[in-house]
Amino acid sequence: MTDEAPDPSPAFAPSDTKMMGGLLISAPNQQDPNFLRTVVLMCQHDEKGALGLVINRIGPVPIGEVLEKLELAASADYPQPTWWGGPVGMGTGFVVWRGEVDDDEGWNLGSGVAVSPSAERLAALARDGDDFELCLGYAGWSPGQLDREIDDGGWLFTAVDPTIVFEVAQADRYRAALATLGLSPDSLWQGPADA
Repeated sequence: MTDEAPDPSPAFAPSDTKMMGGLLISAPNQQDPNFLRTVVLMCQHDEKGALGLVINRIGPVPIGEVLEKLELAASADYPQPTWWGGPVGMGTGFVVWRGEVDDDEGWNLGSGVAVSPSAERLAALARDGDDFELCLGYAGWSPGQLDREIDDGGWLFTAVDPTIVFEVAQADRYRAALATLGLSPDSLWQGPADA
């Protein structure tokens, strides 16, 4: 991850994306300790870089605490934890929910999974008592960086599965994502390092 990661603002909304609506799964030879055994929900991957959200790590605070801090009214309790989305922009939040979003607000990732960095979207979902997840921070790659990491064998890719995103327990998402490829953590191995 670099500080040159793309800006998650609506200006970085989808356009000619190469890899959207999928899950990146870290391979055993993943070199970055931030991403060992992680599953990343890809929002954008194009000539500007790539942006995704780690979906299998618990964030620092419950959603309800974030809503309270932002002084957003909620018509339901939100005791579930936030997600740790990645090491970039920990002050940046992304709402993940079942639904759709306009292209200028966020990303439709297929299979009814939508993502938005909009505080207005967060407020509306909380006000209506809708189900959603809140991801703090994100994973960002500079132009070409993710392509190189994939070519080096650092990541596997599979289609987005809303069951994994919304229903499978966070601790089980890595195993569930690998299973979509017919793999398990035990079936993966890392070859010896180059001498």
